[in-house]
Amino acid sequence: MNQQRTQVVVVGGALTGLSAALFLAHQGIRVTVVERHPDLLPHPRLRGITPRTVEVFRQVGLGPSIHRASFSAEDGAFVPLRANTLADEYEPVAETTGAEFDDPRTFSTDTYAGIDQDRLELLLRDRARELGADIRHFTEVTALDQDADGVTVTIRERASGDEGAVRADYLVAADGSRSPVRTWLGIETDGPGVLFDTITALVHADLSAAVRGRRIGIAYLQKPRPFSSMMPHDDSGTRWLFSTGYDPRQESVADFTTERVAEMVRAASGLDDVEVSLRPQIPGTDVTVLGFPIGAQVARSYRSGRVFLAGDAARIQPPTGGFGGSTGVQDAHNLAWKLAAVLAGRAGPGLLDTYDAERRPYGELAMRQAFARFGDRMAGGAQGELLDYAAVTMGFRYASAAVPGNHDTAPVPATELRAQPGTRAPHRPTADGGSTLDLYGETFVLLAGSEGQEWARSAKDPGTVSGVEVRSYVLGADIDIADGEEAHGIGPGGAVLVRPDGFVAWRSQAGAADPAATLAEVLRTVLARQD
Repeated sequence: MNQQRTQVVVVGGALTGLSAALFLAHQGIRVTVVERHPDLLPHPRLRGITPRTVEVFRQVGLGPSIHRASFSAEDGAFVPLRANTLADEYEPVAETTGAEFDDPRTFSTDTYAGIDQDRLELLLRDRARELGADIRHFTEVTALDQDADGVTVTIRERASGDEGAVRADYLVAADGSRSPVRTWLGIETDGPGVLFDTITALVHADLSAAVRGRRIGIAYLQKPRPFSSMMPHDDSGTRWLFSTGYDPRQESVADFTTERVAEMVRAASGLDDVEVSLRPQIPGTDVTVLGFPIGAQVARSYRSGRVFLAGDAARIQPPTGGFGGSTGVQDAHNLAWKLAAVLAGRAGPGLLDTYDAERRPYGELAMRQAFARFGDRMAGGAQGELLDYAAVTMGFRYASAAVPGNHDTAPVPATELRAQPGTRAPHRPTADGGSTLDLYGETFVLLAGSEGQEWARSAKDPGTVSGVEVRSYVLGADIDIADGEEAHGIGPGGAVLVRPDGFVAWRSQAGAADPAATLAEVLRTVLARQD
């Protein structure tokens, strides 16, 4: 059997898998993506990503492209609504969503981006390939074997039936909520599990008589049955995503024929005579109806040996709050710099343990927050404590060996981010019109107070920690920020060390007797170095 070699193999080529490929390729890692479908799905699946998610895509050059491909942010464009049918009067759903941020530009370079998943995936695939990622469609993994030195996957090209193998140092499983990789590894999940099942269809129908010029992000409807919804797929008013719940114990996806779904769309729209047609959802096929589980669960471990779970393979939650897609992207972002550091010999393998330690608690937080909003959206009453949306999506906090000394995981309000260890480094506008966030994404960065020249010299010394690049800036000298020290919670002699993913690894608020020795010890701890 022919065996090919790569550094990381990613199983699954949708949002999370493509993000992983993009972030890894940006770090110079050879990555191969294996995706079973013949092409990207034209299905929107999600409507929008959080400002933090746009920030991480800015690091790889995609921020402007994402905003250009997004829906306009007119008032009400993303507010969920509730009604009997699309033609009836709407009642806004009282929940906190990305559209209800206070202006995020007070704490971010970016705003909520109303981009559908199919549009976003096109941008990700093109950019990942531009950076060298090998993305293979219509190819599936049929077996997986790992040992102390790497992972071998057996792959089959679905068009020809030809088999081969790919040998990699590590594997990222981004193969969805029913992840075969997670099943092969025997990793169980915790949580309520599947709450209900839905079918979805991409619909072409002129529903302007029902909409009557009103802005609709997504409408939750009682017709033709509870848990139905209609979401515009573009600004034309004729392309829609229709979804409704069903009980798989009594019917199957195959029971939803074109004719039956067309009648359901007429009932949902309130227009009895409208012409309805369905479009294929899987390229190269005539499949017009897909089934999706709506549930809430988190894997008991995000890692098994050299295999890592990400995105829906690691956790799922109801779509309420819009956490799901962004959570998967940020799983990939967190993991990519760690894999790159280990593969390049800059870090010890223990750094990879911090992926589970950081992302699994956040997966549990996102699941609980989505589930808490689920009752409010569907039934008119929240289930569980609702935390501030911006704190959940921007102010979450890591506690792991890669954040020495921090044990606090409570989210921080986004407007109160002051470089607390474990939080995403704060955004502060710079004199040149940029942001401090533009400093992050490739290497460690040290920001020193106005009297922190010794910190900066130590960071630039290649002997501080062999093979580790640290870019350093003295606030007020190298970078002009009016309130730089206050914004980062330090005095003139203090310093903040920011990881390549933009999260604060460590902070010295007042300084240290021996900056070089202190910085070296911190870096070795963060990177799980034994030298």
